[in-house]
Amino acid sequence: MDAQGPGRDGDIDPADQWVFDPNTGNYELRLNPAGETAAAAEPHAAPRTTGRRRAPEPESRGRRRAAGKREPEKAATPASRRKPKPKKSKTKKALYWGSGTLAFLLVGGSAAAYFVYQHLNGNINKVDIGENNAAVTDGPMNIVLIGTDRRDGKGNEGYGDAGSVGHADTTLVMHVSGDRTNATVLSIPRDMITDIPDCTSIQEDGKKKVIPGEREARFNTSLGQQERDPGCTMKTAEKITGLDITHFMMADFNAVKSMSTAVGGVDVCLAKDINDPKSHLNLKAGKHNIKGEQALAFVRTRHSVGFGGDLDRIKLQQQFLSSMMRKMKGNGTLSSPSKMWGLANTATKALTVDTGIGSVDKLVSLGKALGKVDLKNMTFTTIPVYDNSDGATVLLDKTKAEPLFDMVQQDVSLTEVKKKEKAAKDKQAARLKGPKADAAEVRAKVLNGSGQTGAAQETLDWMQNTEGMPLTSNGGNAPADLEKTTLEYAPNQADQARRLADSMGLPASAMKEGTKDAAPKAEMTLTLGADFKGAGTPISAPTEAPKNIQKVEADDKNVCAK
Repeated sequence: MDAQGPGRDGDIDPADQWVFDPNTGNYELRLNPAGETAAAAEPHAAPRTTGRRRAPEPESRGRRRAAGKREPEKAATPASRRKPKPKKSKTKKALYWGSGTLAFLLVGGSAAAYFVYQHLNGNINKVDIGENNAAVTDGPMNIVLIGTDRRDGKGNEGYGDAGSVGHADTTLVMHVSGDRTNATVLSIPRDMITDIPDCTSIQEDGKKKVIPGEREARFNTSLGQQERDPGCTMKTAEKITGLDITHFMMADFNAVKSMSTAVGGVDVCLAKDINDPKSHLNLKAGKHNIKGEQALAFVRTRHSVGFGGDLDRIKLQQQFLSSMMRKMKGNGTLSSPSKMWGLANTATKALTVDTGIGSVDKLVSLGKALGKVDLKNMTFTTIPVYDNSDGATVLLDKTKAEPLFDMVQQDVSLTEVKKKEKAAKDKQAARLKGPKADAAEVRAKVLNGSGQTGAAQETLDWMQNTEGMPLTSNGGNAPADLEKTTLEYAPNQADQARRLADSMGLPASAMKEGTKDAAPKAEMTLTLGADFKGAGTPISAPTEAPKNIQKVEADDKNVCAK
C-alpha cells in the first residue's frame, strides 16, 4: 500500500506522517496536510473510537487472548475529565536492534499501520527447519547468526563462484544470559574441522529428508552442501558449543550492503593502509564510515590484515557488527520514524529466519529481549583453535574452548556486569565461604534430574568411596529434570553444604539455603541437573576467560584492525 498522501510539498515520506496523540498515548498516521490533525481536517466527523481496524498485537508470552473471547470494555470517561497520558521517555520508546525497530509501526493502531505491518510481514523470508520454537523464552537464549557466501540472486552477482549454493561462511552464536545483563557472541571459524550431525531438511513438497552427517568436515559445509539447510548449521553449532540453540538469522552479501546503508554507514578503524584486490577494499589507515559495496569489501577482506587468514577476517567482522550496533542505538535511528521505517523495511528484506521468528510481531518480541543487554556487557570472541597440519584448516583447541563453553553455558559474563548485579552475585558467592564440615559428617541424598541414566548412583558411589561421605544416600529420580544442579540445605547445615560444594565443584548459584534449621540427622538434597558432566568433574564454570583468547567488546570504540 502507498500510504503517502499529498502534502504541501507534494512529496511526504510515509514515516514522517506518524504523530503522537497525547489523548490516546498512541502514534497516529496523519495523511492530511502538515500541521492538521485528523480531527481538524474533519471537524464534523464523529470521534473515531470504534470501527477502526487495528494492527495485530505483538505476541506476548503469558498474555494471549482466548479464541472467540473479547476483553471487557471499560466505561467511557467524559472528555472533559480525561487526562492526557504522559509521553514515554526516549528510553522506554526506543526499541532495540534491527528487528525491534518494527514495533514502532505497530503502535499507531490505525488501518494504515495494519497495511504497513502486512507489507513488512511479506518481506520476511522463512525456512522451515522442523522446529517452531517460541520467539522468546525464560532463561538464557541462544541464536545462530549465519552469513552465507551464496553468489546468486539480485545484488549478489560478481563475486566469483557464480551459482554456488553457499556455505556457512560467517557464523556467530549469540548467547544472552537469563537475566539479560550480558551477552557473549562466539564466532565459529569456517575452516574448523568438526563432525556434522545428521539433520532433517523439509523439502518443497513438505516431506522430510534426513541428510546424513559427516565426520571431520569443514564447518562451513554444514550449510548448502548436500541440501543442508540452516537447521543443519544450528545442530552443528549446538554439538560444538553444548548450547541449546533455538533460532537462526541468515544474511547474504546483499544484506551487508543494504543494512550498512540503511543505518547511514558504519564507523570502522584501520591501523594501516589496506589495498586488497580480491575483496576490492582500498582504504587508508585511520577511521572511516563505510556502507554498501565498501562495507561488504571490509567484512570480506583477509589477505591484507594480520596473517591473511579467516581468523583475522573474523576480527574485522566483529568490529563491524559492534560498530553497527552502536550506530543503531546512538544515532537516533530508534527514535526517528523515518529512519526506523527504512531500517525495518531493509532488515525484513535482508534476513532469512526460522518459522519460530518468521513474522513481524515475533521479531519484535525477540528484538526487545535482545535489546535489554547493555552493549558494554556484550563481548565478541572467537572459539579457540590451532592450525591443522594441512595448513588450510584449523582444529578446536579443547584446553581453551571447553572452559569458555562452560562459562557461556552457565551465564558467566566475559565482561563486568553492572554493580547491582555484581553485588547480588557477590552475596550469593559468600555462601561458599566459611568453615567446612568433615566429609564423614556430610548427610545428603542425591536425586537425578540430569536426564542421564544412573547419574545419582554414579555420584553416590563416588561420594562414598572417593570422597569419604558414608552418610549419603540415593534419592532416585527427581520430580522433573533440571537445567542446573542444586543443593538445598538448612542454615545449620551450611558447613556440610560448603564441604559438599567444594567436593562437587558447585557454583554459588547452586546453593539454595532455607530459612529454618533442620533436625540433627536430616539430609540435605543434592539434585543433579543437565550441567552434570560426571562424578568428580566440577560443575562450576571458571570465573575468568582463558588467557590469550581473542575478544572484542561491543562498546569499545577504539578497536583498529592491524
